[in-house]
Amino acid sequence: MPDELKSNFPLGSKNDEVTLLSMSNSADALRRWLGLFCLAVAAGLLIWGQTILKPLLDGASYVIYWFICFFFTVAAIGIALIDLRAVRQRMREEQNELIRKTLAEIEAKAEREKHEKREQ
Repeated sequence: MPDELKSNFPLGSKNDEVTLLSMSNSADALRRWLGLFCLAVAAGLLIWGQTILKPLLDGASYVIYWFICFFFTVAAIGIALIDLRAVRQRMREEQNELIRKTLAEIEAKAEREKHEKREQ
């Protein structure tokens, strides 16, 4: 990174490398895979229920089949909402950390400038 850019953009650089946080952890991956699984099962049940199984579903089997499909759909929505909450919480924590680091850098820079003025 050129020196003139370093002075303009002090955040996010460390030893000439841009530091990036990892996007997810194992809990996020598990939650997303589970959501994808529920969504895929619900889609599969919908397609099968409207095509291959349509003549076979009647009476109680019809109600049970579509209740299972509904259950997987609601589970996928619920998992998506839980994931949304987790992502928003992580984003809020990262923003607070960024504000804290920025204020610390500003204070350190002000102290250095104050110290340099005393020495002159």
